[in-house]
Amino acid sequence: MTATPMSATPMKSGPTNPGVLPMRDFSQSLPMALLRAREAVMRQFRPGLRNQGVTEQQWRILRALTRAGSLEVTALAEATFLLAPSLSRILPDMEARGLITRRQLDSDLRRAVVSLTPRGLKLIGAHAPDSERTYDAIARQFGAERLEQLFTLLRELEQTLATDGHTGRARSPARRRVER
Repeated sequence: MTATPMSATPMKSGPTNPGVLPMRDFSQSLPMALLRAREAVMRQFRPGLRNQGVTEQQWRILRALTRAGSLEVTALAEATFLLAPSLSRILPDMEARGLITRRQLDSDLRRAVVSLTPRGLKLIGAHAPDSERTYDAIARQFGAERLEQLFTLLRELEQTLATDGHTGRARSPARRRVER
C-alpha cells in the first residue's frame, strides 16, 4: 500500500468548502491535530492539577523553574510558551500563594528574576507521583514505545521548523512565537 502525500490529498466538498479553496481539508490541519492531541493529553492531567489547586499555566511555570532554577521573566515566558501579559497576571497570584518569588535585577530595574520557593517545590513534590501515574497510564494505553517515538518525532518537527526555510538560520524563540 502506497501512502498518499498529504499535499496530494483531495479536498472534501462541504457546505463552506465546495472543493474550490486551494487548501487541505480541515481534518488534515496539522495545528488542529496537535491541538486535539494536546487537549486529549491535558484531560488526563487536569484532575491532578485541580487537586493541587494550580492551573495548567501555573504548573508549566513551576516545572520550568524546577528545571532551570531562576529565570528572567522573558526567559520564563519563552520556556512556558506564555505571552508576557498572561505571565504578568499569573505571577502575582503565585507569589501571593508563596509558590515563587520575584526580584528585580540590581543591574536593570526593568528586569525581574523569578524563583521557586520551598513551598512551590513542596507542591511539585506532592503532585509528582500523580503526574507520573498519569504518564504511566498514557504509556499503557498508547504504548510506551509509541510514546517515545512520538516524543522523538515532535522534537524533530520542532527542530526542523525552528530554522528559517529560506535562509537555514535558526529563528529566535520570540520571533517564532510572533509568526505563529
